[in-house]
Amino acid sequence: MADNLQEHLYQRIREALLAGRFQPGERLKIRDLASEWGTSPMPVRAALQRLVAEGALEGEQQRSVRVPVMTPERFRQIFQVRLTLEGLAVEQAAARIQPADIVVLRDCVAQMERAISARDVQGYLGANSLFHLTLYRAADNPVLLRMIESLWLQVGPFFNRLFSEDDLAQRLNDFHEDAFTALETGDGPAARKAMEQDLIYFADFLLSLLEREQG
Repeated sequence: MADNLQEHLYQRIREALLAGRFQPGERLKIRDLASEWGTSPMPVRAALQRLVAEGALEGEQQRSVRVPVMTPERFRQIFQVRLTLEGLAVEQAAARIQPADIVVLRDCVAQMERAISARDVQGYLGANSLFHLTLYRAADNPVLLRMIESLWLQVGPFFNRLFSEDDLAQRLNDFHEDAFTALETGDGPAARKAMEQDLIYFADFLLSLLEREQG
């Protein structure tokens, strides 16, 4: 039972990180989380330590952990690897994707469009995470998926900044729509190109934002 609870909490925090529900630098206090979820501190601590070991969180004193602060150099390094791995996953997925995956992706595109109109940051980030990770899982390559998810755990919290400029927000769904159209017709290279454009466009924005703030 304890192992099941720890795994449940681990997956819950992990999904929150992937969907950008925590901010860079945010402290996660074990007792606060245990109180919020109605459990004892021990399974929360074990779940958080797993994420510290994976590099998604950093350990601190006083029994707390925090989401790592993003730096331009760290973001640049993560992005370079993401571009290669995620492009490969999209192209592989195009040849293997199932009708059920297409339904999920179509719904995600619609959810993101509604969230953009409503300026619903968390709604957008949740649908964005589900879109990308559903697509990468469809590649049916567990090794590739683990590597991608590890990088997303590190960069996901920084995606909160994507709504910081109105003109940028208007393009948040363009490349998803292009990728989805390509996937419906089984055009792997076109789907890969669309998702690489998505990564490059928004990485350029986020990197310039980091450099302005920390320069």
